[in-house]
Amino acid sequence: MHDLAAIGRTARVVDVREPQEWESGHIPYAELVPMGVVPDRIAAFSGSPTYVVCRSGNRSARVCEFLGAQGIATVNVAGGMLAWIEAGFDTEFGAGSGADGE
Repeated sequence: MHDLAAIGRTARVVDVREPQEWESGHIPYAELVPMGVVPDRIAAFSGSPTYVVCRSGNRSARVCEFLGAQGIATVNVAGGMLAWIEAGFDTEFGAGSGADGE
């Protein structure tokens, strides 16, 4: 988690929560790709690696497993946004620039 915060905006971060969860607090440089549309948005995970985050790390772990089976390198952000916010890292609220969700 600390490494991701240190990397900052150069990290490829994809948030797989729902839009209303995103609005309640997200990593400022993340992109929103709700879990349900991941199979249609695989190109969003093209970073090397791509960090995948959700609320607590459970959904993102499942997404990482799915993407790994597709040969895509991802890193699950253990503890998710709960741990991110608790650690005091920069958090943006509202729709934000990465909330495309399409």
